Amino acid sequence: MKRAYKLRAYPTRPQEGRAVRLLHDHCGLYNAALAERREAWRMRRVPIRYGDQAAQLKEIRAADPSGQGRHSCTAQQQTLRRLGVTFGAFFRRAKAGHRAGYPRFKPYQRFDQVLFVNGDGAKWEPADSGRWAHATFQAVGRVKVGQHRTVRGRVKTLQLKREYRRWYVIVVAEQIPEALAATGRQVGIDVGVVRFLTTSDGEVVANPRFLDQARVAIAGLERRKTRAESGSGNRKRIRQRLAREWRKVRNQRRDFHHKTARALIDAYEAIALEDLRVPEMTRRPAPRPDGRGGYEPNRARAKAGLNRSILDAGWGQFRSILAAKAESAGRRIVLVNPAWTSIDCHACGARCTRPQQSTVVCSTCGNHDADLNAARNIATRAGLGSGQAPVA
Repeated sequence: MKRAYKLRAYPTRPQEGRAVRLLHDHCGLYNAALAERREAWRMRRVPIRYGDQAAQLKEIRAADPSGQGRHSCTAQQQTLRRLGVTFGAFFRRAKAGHRAGYPRFKPYQRFDQVLFVNGDGAKWEPADSGRWAHATFQAVGRVKVGQHRTVRGRVKTLQLKREYRRWYVIVVAEQIPEALAATGRQVGIDVGVVRFLTTSDGEVVANPRFLDQARVAIAGLERRKTRAESGSGNRKRIRQRLAREWRKVRNQRRDFHHKTARALIDAYEAIALEDLRVPEMTRRPAPRPDGRGGYEPNRARAKAGLNRSILDAGWGQFRSILAAKAESAGRRIVLVNPAWTSIDCHACGARCTRPQQSTVVCSTCGNHDADLNAARNIATRAGLGSGQAPVA
């Protein structure tokens, strides 16, 4: 299995200038490759693929020795592969009948990462005794990296990434999974927005709502930014503060997901989750024409509030983190169909009514907590039992 370590980098001022130039040149390569694909199809109906464009790199590097020729050819291949992956995702969405979204040109300000293969244009030097490691990138130099944890396994790739004014090195290492000790416990989990999750054992994890805590500050900064003159130093400072607030929310949410997932992985051998399609759940409701030139109410405002709460909870990120930790610990994740998990009675299987969000009522068994009922249904559908509470 592969594991990624995101570490803060501290380039010197000259190194930072060279890193910005690196991103600029790779962005130019990406956009040029995209333009070639578009024009080839528009003018001649000829598809251009990664192999066709990678074969041109030797000629491109020879024609521009002080520009593209300065950089690692392997890293440039990764940039072209990145474009190929983007087109692959576009074609998959188009074939599935979804809104495809044709790949777009990237502005230089938003092209923020370049991937290197370790040992070919990049080199990783772990910290021996102190806190500092080093990563060397072709055309950038030897960059100091804060290594707050040990990188285990064989390093495969290094990624230089810019997040506004901060720089990071993402180290991807190949590791052998180390199974945790058996606990004999299995559980079903229901995620939500009022509670972040409820287990079939009855354990509840509250939803911290990090975005709600920061909304007042973010909204105030957004208003100040709209009033600031475009291109002014004041607007630039406000944008920096906005980026800081959003980074804080992301970091808080990710830290919460990691800690919650770690507790579950340590406690249970098998974990069942609903196979939720979050993009479809957070899609904007379609307009409803009334036939007279106007539109009927479609509850878009209420749906926007629900969408914001779902995205703030970060179910997709939590599931990815949980799956990664399960793979590294030899645990098992089971995904089940989410249909009617909250409404069907976990005890007798009858369809319940739901007079309020927190409660379902079974005509035979009486009242149930809706989230606990869903968690036990999820465990039952996955064929799991619990080490603490029996699932009927």
